[in-house]
Amino acid sequence: MIQRIQTVYLILTFLITGVLLFFIPLWTLNNGKPFYFMQDQFYTVLLSLSTVLTIFSIISYKKRQNQFVMGRLNIILNLILLGLFVYRSLNLSGETVVSEKGIGMFLPIVAIVLLVLANKAIKKDEDLVKSVDRLR
Repeated sequence: MIQRIQTVYLILTFLITGVLLFFIPLWTLNNGKPFYFMQDQFYTVLLSLSTVLTIFSIISYKKRQNQFVMGRLNIILNLILLGLFVYRSLNLSGETVVSEKGIGMFLPIVAIVLLVLANKAIKKDEDLVKSVDRLR
């Protein structure tokens, strides 16, 4: 349901992984052209998996335990993606100027934070449901 806070966090994560990375370059190549994630098939597959996991997590709002597990898998996937981005940016040839690296490579950090907040809210809901079941 949209009124739950974890759904809002998951929608923001979807916007970051599914929409925003199309417009923000990861870094700039030596010839001055921006490098987007679509130019590498491996990054495209990983970001697509992250986006699909986020959508499935939004859709499965009735199954909180599955939603929690998908959130953890998505966190792991974004950590792998962040590691690959950092590794690739450290191996860029040329000057080590901050302007060479794009802000887009740090968007998985924002996605990870939002996923952690969503998992925290899912866990809180699950604990609330369990406490109500104990009272019956």
